[in-house]
Amino acid sequence: MTEIVAPEPFLSVTRSFTGRRWVARAYGERVALALAQRHNLPDLVARSLGARGVTLDDASDFLEPKLRNLLPDPSRFRAMDVAVARFASAIQNTESVAVFGDYDVDGATSSALLLRFVRAVGGDIRLYVPDRLREGYGPNAPALRKLAEEGVRLVVCVDCGTTAHEPLAAARDAGLDVIVLDHHASEPVLPPAVAVVNPNRIDESGDYGYLAAVGVTYLFAVAVNRALRQAGWYNAARPEPDMLQWLDLVALGTVCDVVKLIGLNRAFVAQGLKVMAAKRNAGIAALAQVAGSKGLFDTYAAGFLLGPRVNAGGRVGEADLGAKLLSTDDPSAALCLAEHLHQLNNERREIEARVLAEAEAIHPAGDLPLVFVASENWHPGVIGIVASRLKDKFHHPALVVALDGDIGKGSGRSVNGIDLGALIIAARQAGLLLNGGGHKMAAGFTVERGKIDALRDFLAERIARQLAAEPMIPTLTLDGLIAATAATPDFVKSLAQLSPFGTGNPEPRFALADCRIVRADIVGEKHVSVIVTQGGARLRGIAFRAMDNGLGEALLARPNCHLAGHLRLDEWQGVERVQLQIDDAAEVGC
Repeated sequence: MTEIVAPEPFLSVTRSFTGRRWVARAYGERVALALAQRHNLPDLVARSLGARGVTLDDASDFLEPKLRNLLPDPSRFRAMDVAVARFASAIQNTESVAVFGDYDVDGATSSALLLRFVRAVGGDIRLYVPDRLREGYGPNAPALRKLAEEGVRLVVCVDCGTTAHEPLAAARDAGLDVIVLDHHASEPVLPPAVAVVNPNRIDESGDYGYLAAVGVTYLFAVAVNRALRQAGWYNAARPEPDMLQWLDLVALGTVCDVVKLIGLNRAFVAQGLKVMAAKRNAGIAALAQVAGSKGLFDTYAAGFLLGPRVNAGGRVGEADLGAKLLSTDDPSAALCLAEHLHQLNNERREIEARVLAEAEAIHPAGDLPLVFVASENWHPGVIGIVASRLKDKFHHPALVVALDGDIGKGSGRSVNGIDLGALIIAARQAGLLLNGGGHKMAAGFTVERGKIDALRDFLAERIARQLAAEPMIPTLTLDGLIAATAATPDFVKSLAQLSPFGTGNPEPRFALADCRIVRADIVGEKHVSVIVTQGGARLRGIAFRAMDNGLGEALLARPNCHLAGHLRLDEWQGVERVQLQIDDAAEVGC
């Protein structure tokens, strides 16, 4: 058996400036050595690869993820063949079909992918995205009945619908067929749909539970395309579409939904980013232009430049703007939509900052194992982002509720080890919620005002019970120790072989021991820029949002300290240099 290096306090840091304990990521020494030799990797890169559970057998697929090696037969998923048969029939018989999408990036990309596919194969399809404020999350009975009245015969719910029992029952009663393509947590009893395709169904193997809804939608489209081909649907006048052209949408939705970048998702994102860089999608090209992406299409650009703007319509504007942008082929229309979404994103930032400040002010000090805040006049469109910020600051699951009259709309974000989606489903089954669902790291719900305290206590008790068995200690995980002299452009480029980075495959983070900060300045309002020296070498660093926690003040005090962060390439006047994106720092000998 390969010896695994145990995660002890790294550099003896038990409490950093942000209150975290540093630990080394566990890896197998022998596996790392073998990976380095077989794939000609630097030692630190091989260790990082081994620490991600990559073995000699799967290293090639990890380093060079290809769809032809990783794409499963869609028929392996329960109800897929039933869903495909119904959908292919609708296309061949020119039935009116509607895609009912969620308003986040995963929902928008899933909707856009289905819209583009159906139009490419000669079908009739329309878009419906519920308004976040008026209709809330997921399918609702009035909207489905209206679609039926307007002649729609088949509705495909993407990124929603797995727990929508009553709305789908109403759709059935109205004579409407519904297919669900989703990835959210399931219950033992499924809603009354023609088919529920979801890798997280209880009766699924769980092998592909990491897929985003857009990944499930892509597999569905692949299967429908195969069925149409076998039925002789394609001809010279109606050629078979190139399914690879829509991988940019799959990559965008997968990255922005923060699902694990492992297995098939790695292939989706790695290949999808290449398609994205070609700017064939008019909406993505326009978004890149207004966001100032400088032509770079990586997981950062997708997750932090493009994604928030696609999301902005659903958060503070018109819910269907993102899907419309990503499904249009008109460059002028795309640019108008992108500019509008850019403006809405700026509004979202202002609203988010206000709500975050108010939430932090009312969060009570105490021993609760979660952050739970509720208030009037909070915009429901930003509470998910605020919950994420609170989770990062307090290192606990965070739930934020926007109250309007007797009803509260809530959103939560979790930490590793706490399955928030399962807790929310349990709370709904206990009669504490009007509706709710999600997955391990994120959830949404609707609660009556009079049950808010009971909901908080229910969640606190369940989380405390889990923590009693396995206490939660805020930690920062590191891939190793590096000297400033070794932080070269060539080394950073070698790390890129492990990309795409994200949940399940975090970007390698390294520590620099006993550095001397020779200059530190506040950049903007909350960031801190530094210049450090170590062993005769100088390195620039930047700590984003550092003034929101103890890190900023510590760096400004210019101590000798240990630094931890990610190494990034920065180009200045045509010269490549390495910059440390600082995540944390600690006193020497703390």
